[in-house]
Amino acid sequence: MAEQDYQGEMDPDLASLLGTGIDDSLPPDFNDIFNDNKTTNNKTASVKTEEVDLTTDRFPQITKRFEDKPHDFFNDPNYYKTALSNEGDIAQRVHSILQKYLTAKDPKDRSVFRQQFISPFWEYLLNVSRKSTGAIAPPKKYLLRFAILHPTFLNAETRAFFSKVIVENDLNQPVYYLDEWLKAVGTNVIRPSTTDEVRVSTKNTPTKLMQLLEKATGKLDGNKTLLRSRDKERAEIERILRNRLDSIFEHSPLREYNEVSDCLSERQKAAIVEIQNLLKDLLRNDHSMESGIKDFITAEADVQILTDKIESEGGAVSVDIGAIDAEFNTVRQMAKMTCGRQGNHFPVLTSEYFHSGPNDVGIRENVISILAKIESIDAEAYCRVYKNQLNRIAPYVLLIPSYGDFGFCWEPFDRHNRATSRGRIVVPMYPKNLFLAMLTAVADLRWQVAKEKASFYWMEEGLTGHYYQWFQSQKLKGDIKEYFIKDYILWMTKESEGIQKLDKDVRGTFWRYMPFTKEVKEKLKTRSFVYQELYQRDVNRAMSDGY
Repeated sequence: MAEQDYQGEMDPDLASLLGTGIDDSLPPDFNDIFNDNKTTNNKTASVKTEEVDLTTDRFPQITKRFEDKPHDFFNDPNYYKTALSNEGDIAQRVHSILQKYLTAKDPKDRSVFRQQFISPFWEYLLNVSRKSTGAIAPPKKYLLRFAILHPTFLNAETRAFFSKVIVENDLNQPVYYLDEWLKAVGTNVIRPSTTDEVRVSTKNTPTKLMQLLEKATGKLDGNKTLLRSRDKERAEIERILRNRLDSIFEHSPLREYNEVSDCLSERQKAAIVEIQNLLKDLLRNDHSMESGIKDFITAEADVQILTDKIESEGGAVSVDIGAIDAEFNTVRQMAKMTCGRQGNHFPVLTSEYFHSGPNDVGIRENVISILAKIESIDAEAYCRVYKNQLNRIAPYVLLIPSYGDFGFCWEPFDRHNRATSRGRIVVPMYPKNLFLAMLTAVADLRWQVAKEKASFYWMEEGLTGHYYQWFQSQKLKGDIKEYFIKDYILWMTKESEGIQKLDKDVRGTFWRYMPFTKEVKEKLKTRSFVYQELYQRDVNRAMSDGY
């Protein structure tokens, strides 16, 4: 279909917008490091949106976890001085309280100074975050990324570990350290997180344009995937149709009179009936293709209009300090949530509190490995349905340098782009068990996506509906999502190994709506009659075309 054959309606928001060697002593009393640098960061960044590739079906295999040659920034005797430099009076206050905390002898005094240190440190870190969109000194970068304020707070082994962590995102996966995340938000590569308190001003034209471009790109990507799926479906229908047609043209000679061909066999008669159904399927497929092409042309036109509009305005936007401030305050809330009320909220990495093993530190490579492990068990962990098409959309993962043990889902998807936008999960970098922390995050993502999909009927339909009905039948009290997360962890750690820990009804609901991968199902069906029966239900549903 030629583009001129169809003129779709423009997105109303778009139409409205367009109008037509290290010193191990205590931190010294540096008098020259608290000069306030009041220059404004006016740097610009190219307009760029983070693209979602719907054709990928797995995370890359991690073949390299650490740099071959470690850097030596943590051996710099001026590391602490550089970290605090040019951050104003708040840096002086942080330094003063930190000195009192480190030199206090009485445990009660030490506890008081420790608590007094937290709030000023976050204020100081906000100043540092505003510089994250430009080239910042390594100590400030590693302060944001790993919460390393002073290398002497860590033992030599831990310093060596962090000096070998890979700096760049060579794997090109949506897993971000805090400094990378703030830079992406400040330069409009990633939309700021949604909160009840902070909303992006609709008067900010560049930001509005980026939101509309993300929405239009999401529609375009979704329609591309749909068209590919329909094209593949059509090819399969045509293949079967060709085989059936060939089969009815084959005739054996009549046994009694071999100069004449025999009648159609029962198999051929059945093939004719099947051909009739295949022709109907082909027409339905063609109707869906026609509708999809129209939607594709509309979305493609919207993307082109927005791209031209952005380029006409110079193709660049000023760094949005307001967006960074709002996102940083959101991150502070996230850090609290990863720790919980009774957790360790101290915001600086020290050997006193750092007890994670090498595989439990939330560096990017460890996190990607665990994301892949979860997907190898939960087949649709990162999938969402759009126009009856199941799309794999890996979520954004923000790595928070906190001592928390709980990951969680901040947003199941962008409300402006339900088609292809990524969900957002938050993971603490220094938990006792990184796998469990990530399981809680993915479980939360699972729950919120299913709840949003069911909308007003979340207590009646789908995953959340069946779980809610079981929850009510058991007369349980408390937060239903917390129960779900605990059951999901059992599902992934115990039930996937054939160890029955869940209620029968919950197991049936999870098996249906959060299916294991084919390999796990094949393994489980041989373990016990319980899983064999669930496996047979899958077979029955597939035969009735109701799965």
